[in-house]
Amino acid sequence: MRAYDLLLKIREPWLQSVTLHLSKGEGVRDALLEELNRFYDMLMQSVETGDSGWLKPVLIEWAQARTETELREEEITISPVLKEVVMQTTTVAKEELAPAEAVFLVETLMPIFIYGYEIIAQQESLVRISYVSTELEQVRSELERLDRSKSDFIAVAAHELKTPLTLIEGYSSMLGDMHADEDENSPSALLIKGIGNGTRRLEEIIDDMIDVSMIDNNLLSLNFQPTWLNRLFDVLIVDSENSIKERKQHLEIKEFPGCDEMLFADSERLYQAFRNLLTNAVKYTPDGGTIIIDGRTLAGFVEITISDTGIGIDPEDHSRIFQKFGRLGDASLHSSSKTRFKGGGPGLGLPITKGILEAHGGTIWVESEGYDEEALPGAVFHVLLPLRTEPPDDKLAKLFQPLSDTEQADVSGKK
Repeated sequence: MRAYDLLLKIREPWLQSVTLHLSKGEGVRDALLEELNRFYDMLMQSVETGDSGWLKPVLIEWAQARTETELREEEITISPVLKEVVMQTTTVAKEELAPAEAVFLVETLMPIFIYGYEIIAQQESLVRISYVSTELEQVRSELERLDRSKSDFIAVAAHELKTPLTLIEGYSSMLGDMHADEDENSPSALLIKGIGNGTRRLEEIIDDMIDVSMIDNNLLSLNFQPTWLNRLFDVLIVDSENSIKERKQHLEIKEFPGCDEMLFADSERLYQAFRNLLTNAVKYTPDGGTIIIDGRTLAGFVEITISDTGIGIDPEDHSRIFQKFGRLGDASLHSSSKTRFKGGGPGLGLPITKGILEAHGGTIWVESEGYDEEALPGAVFHVLLPLRTEPPDDKLAKLFQPLSDTEQADVSGKK
């Protein structure tokens, strides 16, 4: 007897057996019986034509019918169903057919069932991947929304704090004028000085918050003008002299190719970026340590390095430190000092520095073997800036044309 005829013979007992083992309630049983009839029709077509592909549409439909809860809890619902179908097919064939017929039918059906397992495994993987991709997209959208909310909060908070801070500064200045004749070490003078120091520090933090908000919203505008790196470093030495002396550190700024070349950049913003990097080096280098600023020229770029003999940075934190509020260490050990060893802060300096350099068309990265307060592996921050020797737009080009001609004449004269 043909396998097709054998399937016809065991159809009714097969449907009863499989339905009984796969369902518990009457309502579920009726719906399942309809699906099993479809499956059996396709199984018979596969046997008749020798093409296992007849089962594919039914199996795909079953795999795609998995609920979101089942996907979330990673429940596998289709493979056990097919397993039960195979088991009941073998059982029913043994009960309803002669031994030789049962063996023949099971041997005929087994390649078809194996094909079914392959289709189910493939389809369940695709459904799972689609579900995970959707989940990841939702998470990404939520993270973007939270980041926008955080940026909006920073912008609003910074601008709202500006008004009361201006009032405090004004009243502090008036108090200073009222007590101008008193000794600088008098209680009133010391209190007024403390208020002034606190408001200045708060103003710096608010300015940083505003800068971060501008960078996040791509509103940071640059005022390009002729800039010389060595002159920026000269100002940096003067401004950091007290901090370096207080920490008994040694700052060395080397003359390197490109440091005395004119390039078009926003000198004020570049100074802010290098000041942040130097402040960071001072903060995380123990007393008596060394900080070195060096560099070199590359094809179309100048690379500046700020290296220190500090406590270093773990490799997994190399990217984190350039994120907003990505300060390292214990936040509970916060200190209002910007240069005290491991002093705390809002964690905005390096993100601002990164934003400024990227607005110039440059980049920044850090190298460090790791964090160790005893071995002091140190860290090296690399700044890559384009050697922009021409103004970025026509208006600036016309404005600085005489300067460019003078530079070229000086170079020709030196030759």
